[in-house]
Amino acid sequence: MDRNSPIGVFDSGIGGLTVLREITRLLPNENTIYLGDTARVPYGSKSKETVERYSFEVANFLIKHDIKLLVAACNTASAYAVPKLKRELKIPVLGVIEPGAKAAVSVTSHNKIGVIGTEGTIRSSAYCTAIKSVNPEVSTFTKACPLFVPLVEEGWANDEVTALVAERYLCDLKDSGIDTLVLGCTHYPLLKETIASVMGSAVTLIDSAASTAAEVKRILSESNMFNAKTGQAKHRFFVTDSPERFLTVGRRFFGDNLSEAELAQLTEN
Repeated sequence: MDRNSPIGVFDSGIGGLTVLREITRLLPNENTIYLGDTARVPYGSKSKETVERYSFEVANFLIKHDIKLLVAACNTASAYAVPKLKRELKIPVLGVIEPGAKAAVSVTSHNKIGVIGTEGTIRSSAYCTAIKSVNPEVSTFTKACPLFVPLVEEGWANDEVTALVAERYLCDLKDSGIDTLVLGCTHYPLLKETIASVMGSAVTLIDSAASTAAEVKRILSESNMFNAKTGQAKHRFFVTDSPERFLTVGRRFFGDNLSEAELAQLTEN
C-alpha cells in the first residue's frame, strides 16, 4: 500500500460529496477517488444483503485504483456493509456512523442526543446502537426526515418551504430536551442553518461528515500514511449512470471543482 495512493470514498449517489468535501478541506494534500452508485440509488430501500453486495462491488472497483483507505460515505452502507468490509478488505475501512456517534457523546452535557436521518437509517437504529456502545447512559431520540433529501437536491436548502418542513419535523425533538443533534444523512449538512434556527443555540449539531474527515486524518496519522508528494491534489469522480445530473446537483455539495465525472463499470455484463 502506497502512502501516495488516493483515498476512496463512495456513496449511493450525491450526498457523500459532503464527506469528501470535509476530507479535502482537512487534508488538502490527499488525492481522492469518489464513486456515486447513481444507477442504483437509493440504498436505503434495499435489503442488507443487497447493500452488502453493492458495497463490495464498489469497493472492488476503487481498490483497482490502488486506494489506501476506503470511506463508506453513506449511512445505509455504513450500517449494513462496513462491518463485513472491515473484516474482509486489507485496507482500513471507515463509515460515517461511528465517528458521528463518538462526536455526539463527547459533547452532550445532559446525555440526551437526537438523531435525524432518512427512513432507512432511522429504522436500522445504527446511530442509537453506536451511541449507546460509547455511553450506555445516553438517551436517544430519533426522527426520520425523508423530505430533506429532495429539498436539498432541488437547491431549496434556504427556502421558506424547507424552513416550514424543518419546523414540522423537528418540533418533537426540540420539546424532548435534547442538547445534541446528529445530522445522520450526508445531505443534511447543507441544511445546518435551517436546522439550527429551529433547534436553537442550546442544541449542538453534529455533522457526521466533519467527524468522519477527522477520523480519516487520525487513521492516516497513526499509520504514517499521509501523502508525501507536494503539489495540487487530484480528485477523480465516477458514477454508474449518466453523469449530467450528478455534476449539476453535485456542485451544490462539493463546489465548482466538480467539473467532470467518469462512467464506472462495476460488474461484467
